[in-house]
Amino acid sequence: MIDSQLSELLDILTFQKTDDDTYIAKNLFIGSPNVYGGQVLAQAISVANLTIADDKVLHSIHSYFINPGDNDEDIIYKVETIKDGKSFNTRRVVATQKGRDIFVLVASYQKPEVGIEHQVVMPNVARPDSLTSFSDLFAEFAEKFKVEPRGIFSPKGPFVFHPVEHYDPFNPRIRPPMNHTWFKTNGALSDDSKLHQTTLAYASDFNLLITALMPHGLSFFTTPMQIASLDHAMWFHRPVRTDDWLLYVVESSNANSGRAFCTGKIFTKDGLLVASTAQEGLIRKLS
Repeated sequence: MIDSQLSELLDILTFQKTDDDTYIAKNLFIGSPNVYGGQVLAQAISVANLTIADDKVLHSIHSYFINPGDNDEDIIYKVETIKDGKSFNTRRVVATQKGRDIFVLVASYQKPEVGIEHQVVMPNVARPDSLTSFSDLFAEFAEKFKVEPRGIFSPKGPFVFHPVEHYDPFNPRIRPPMNHTWFKTNGALSDDSKLHQTTLAYASDFNLLITALMPHGLSFFTTPMQIASLDHAMWFHRPVRTDDWLLYVVESSNANSGRAFCTGKIFTKDGLLVASTAQEGLIRKLS
């Protein structure tokens, strides 16, 4: 595996079991002041998967971020079996730190079946190999402003991101709230389909709320702001590999009352729609 945090991401998706359906997990620090939301999404999905004994496949999650997570504290995940049915299974996962709930997720699994099919068409945008990565774009700014690149902006991050539209976080321009970004893991993964769904959930929290800042010419590098995910929903439509290029199409259709609403569609490079996302987040200007 190449030199990246991908191996560390895989490490924190391995848990210590302490009781029936109770697990302890470590954190992966990527520069955010609190535990990155995509991490608890991925970990909660992973522990829910451990309780699924049949051939049902995860098709949707609905979750709430209740309190900020502390990067220095382990997270305890408790899984509750809500339903084991003929066609669907349902699990509820609660994440806690220091006895305080920080996150709750409900996951639904379906027995594979054949049905009607249709999907929207993937936008016609530049291909990933013709674009520059976030980490390369950010490198000159990081040196100029003495900022250490982490997470989405780091060449060692667990994922590689190639934005279609030019993005200057230190000189944001006003533009429509629409964003296209190619991404994949920063290294190869095994063929485990559950792992690819889990890592897709991890990456799905990137870029959502940033899109809501675009029509206002704002960036958290230039304007003091409090930004936090409030909830996150995700639907898995088709099998996916996260170690091959995927296109994340994000749109913010509304912002008011200190909250912004964003939706996303994730396509393979061949145009298959593999997942959809929706999120509302807190955005407060602090000055």
